[in-house]
Amino acid sequence: MQSHIRAIVWENQQLRIIDQTLLPTELKYITIETQKDAEDAIKTLKVRGAPALGIFAGFALLTILIHTKPKNTKDAMEILLKSGEAIKKTRPTAVNLFWAIDRILRCAEMFSNEVLENFIKLIEQESLTIYNEEVEACRQIGIVGNFLIGSPSTVLTHCNAGALATGEYGTALSPIYIASEEGKKVYMFSDETRPLLQGARLTAWELQYANIPVTLICDNMAGQVMKEKKIDLVIVGADRIAKNGDTANKIGTYSLSILAKHHGVPFYVAAPASTFDLSIFNGTQIPIEQRNPDEISIFNGKRTAPKDISVYNPAFDVTPAENITAFITEKGLIYPPFIENIPKILGID
Repeated sequence: MQSHIRAIVWENQQLRIIDQTLLPTELKYITIETQKDAEDAIKTLKVRGAPALGIFAGFALLTILIHTKPKNTKDAMEILLKSGEAIKKTRPTAVNLFWAIDRILRCAEMFSNEVLENFIKLIEQESLTIYNEEVEACRQIGIVGNFLIGSPSTVLTHCNAGALATGEYGTALSPIYIASEEGKKVYMFSDETRPLLQGARLTAWELQYANIPVTLICDNMAGQVMKEKKIDLVIVGADRIAKNGDTANKIGTYSLSILAKHHGVPFYVAAPASTFDLSIFNGTQIPIEQRNPDEISIFNGKRTAPKDISVYNPAFDVTPAENITAFITEKGLIYPPFIENIPKILGID
């Protein structure tokens, strides 16, 4: 890919991540060693994005295990179980976090060798496998989604579902990278994504870094640019997708889907199979994270709302399946009826 951004790096048994709270003014990697480090990184959004949280979770359990220095495999297993449960509590909406932790724990439970070094190597290999699988899934999402993009095309996206949020290629941005590499003329509009401005701070920065033309707009301008026929299609990411196709993504996605439907603009959701949660039937069963009121009432250290004002700050909303044109996955495009085609295309129950 053009940008070569790696938000999560595992080298020489050391976990480093881009501190995304410092972007766009500073590109800095920080080291994660302890459970406290890992929990803080997730809670404060130093690492974020559903696929990235899954990747991070595997390596976080691994680095915690290494730095805690267990005496034997039994001790190591107890550390993984305890750390896994703690990390699961950091953010409730993105299913990839839970999926990756459960996968690491299942792998550990199957280990029958008493040699601690071999146990740690097994966890490292499984974490690397998760990473490599997610990278390849994101690349394939780009290949599949590329067929939806003409030349020229103008694409609107919301929040950040690029390399910073995933396994290198992105989900929503992966088709953009692939199309650009093929020489297609692709232009981007990025919603700023209030209240934490992931679209302005991260997506706009990432696309500029990759030399892809991007125009930043406020969230409440999306309807106007669609009315002016500036948008050919919308592609967003996802944090959890229910069995019927209802999709949780960054707050504001639901509104965007309504605007797209009204203006006849195709609305696509790009996500790997790991983001689909077929254990829940519809969006009413997806837990929605509530975040600190200060994210809305204080901006850049300055109060922007009256003190003690009541604040409602859900981090995500749920877009109903009927507003979604199709899902872009590594297994192919999934069109309605989603209740039938999601398990069919993904090959999962």
